[in-house]
Amino acid sequence: MRWWLALAFAAVAALTALAVAEVFTQRAEDAFRSRAQELTAGAAVGAAEKIKAALGHGNQATVVAAEARQRNIALFLFDRQGGLVSAARSHGVDASAVPGASTAVRRGLAGHRYLDNLGHGQKIVVALPILGGRAVLVAEGSRPELAAELDIVRTEIVPAALIAIAVGAAVGLAVALLIALRLRRIAGAAHAIADGDFETRLEPRFDDELGDLARTVDRMRGRLSDSFSALQSERDRLGRLLERLHQGVVAVDSELNVTFANSAAAVMLAGHPLESGAPLPEPWPDLSLRSFAANLFADGNRSEETRFSPDTSRSYTIVGLAPAVGSQVAVLVLTDITERERRERAEREFITNAAHELRTPLTAITSAVDALESGAKIEAEQRDRFLAIIGRQSARLARLVRALLVLARAQTKQESLVLEPVELATLLRDVVASFDASGGSEIDVSCPADLAVLGHHDLIEQVVTNLVGNAVKHGNNGRIRISAHSAGRQAVDIEVIDAGPGIGREDQIRVFDRFWEGRDRDEDSFGLGLSIVREAVRALGGLVELTSEPGRGTTVRVRLAAVESGSA
Repeated sequence: MRWWLALAFAAVAALTALAVAEVFTQRAEDAFRSRAQELTAGAAVGAAEKIKAALGHGNQATVVAAEARQRNIALFLFDRQGGLVSAARSHGVDASAVPGASTAVRRGLAGHRYLDNLGHGQKIVVALPILGGRAVLVAEGSRPELAAELDIVRTEIVPAALIAIAVGAAVGLAVALLIALRLRRIAGAAHAIADGDFETRLEPRFDDELGDLARTVDRMRGRLSDSFSALQSERDRLGRLLERLHQGVVAVDSELNVTFANSAAAVMLAGHPLESGAPLPEPWPDLSLRSFAANLFADGNRSEETRFSPDTSRSYTIVGLAPAVGSQVAVLVLTDITERERRERAEREFITNAAHELRTPLTAITSAVDALESGAKIEAEQRDRFLAIIGRQSARLARLVRALLVLARAQTKQESLVLEPVELATLLRDVVASFDASGGSEIDVSCPADLAVLGHHDLIEQVVTNLVGNAVKHGNNGRIRISAHSAGRQAVDIEVIDAGPGIGREDQIRVFDRFWEGRDRDEDSFGLGLSIVREAVRALGGLVELTSEPGRGTTVRVRLAAVESGSA
């Protein structure tokens, strides 16, 4: 650009110099011509005055010749008939050779002055009437010194124009170099931005258009830096979130190369590389993962889903999300449903087993009633034995039915809960009173008298009852503590703490699952107690969490909404 700009400046300077030279030459010629006319006319007028004084004395020709020599012009005097009175040759010029002499004489005899410029100022012809037109003085003059000066001007204007062109080119080159240097700095900053470098600041030195451009680019750099920082932060947050998912997430480009994979995906595809830029592997012989991913890039395809079992011990679902508009990245989400299918299978089996379990206590009760009616009621020992069987099986049946009903209502939300203030101190004392303290466990209650939560009395009572019952069952006859206290201005925590053997980490994620009974199976347990707790707390809009270490007991914490001041 700097060379084109230098040439442009040189061309402008050349055109300007030529235009100035032409105008200057023309004006110089006009000035020199005008000056020549003034000098010749002045000399003619002066000579006419002297000749007019000599008329009548008979020495006109002598005076004319003397004035011609003195004034360095050719002078010719004509009488009123147009005849030549002076010498026919004056100052080296013949009267007959004077251009336009007849016209000049005629105009002078008519009483008018005559002035003519011939040959671009090389010859000046002047005619002056004398004595009212009785005589005419014709003068022809040339100014070689003025013509020489004009030639000098014409000669000097050419190098001046060349100098102007050279100066214009030099100035243009300097300006172009300065502009190019400034543009190179701006371009360098733009290239740095394009390469992801947002730290290089661009500080303009001049308040002109290029300075405004530099400031605009620098503002763009700052905003892009902020945007990329925000995007990087969001990307990091998304990466951390994806790393915490149990599902495997794999992103692939249109070439079926991996662009992202979380740890869960690496576990599910163990033994196959998932580094960024590596080809998507084919981990299973019965399912082509690459073909599944390739279908996501087909026109009009938005998503794909399939269920796959690589072996008899594992089951996966694979969901493929097609690239969004303007994106070239598809996402594969792999979910290990092995445990879910196992649970669903266990639940399906439970329906059959539950029917059998319900028949068992009913059968025992029916048999005992039949025996009593057959005469066993007559003997006190037999009567008491069958009555004990009926009581034990009825209690078992009642617990089973109550557990199933509470769980069903909590899960299906058949009833809309009406939340109201519930005083915890009274509720906790009633729950403790329902347990037989003679069983070996001591239960302590700690709760402020005015502490209340926003909830449903029956559900909260069922939650605490189940937790205390679980603590009594597994607490090794140790001390059980129930405490309720504020957890900030908007929440209340209810804690049930036992001194039992604790729960292993691998079992803690299962304790709230339905029908899970742990390693120590109890024939009177249905694995519903803690599941009912979770569903009931969820229906109340609260949270439940369990902390435990083997040998150090277990703490279950339920957090519910506190009653606002003045509403209890």
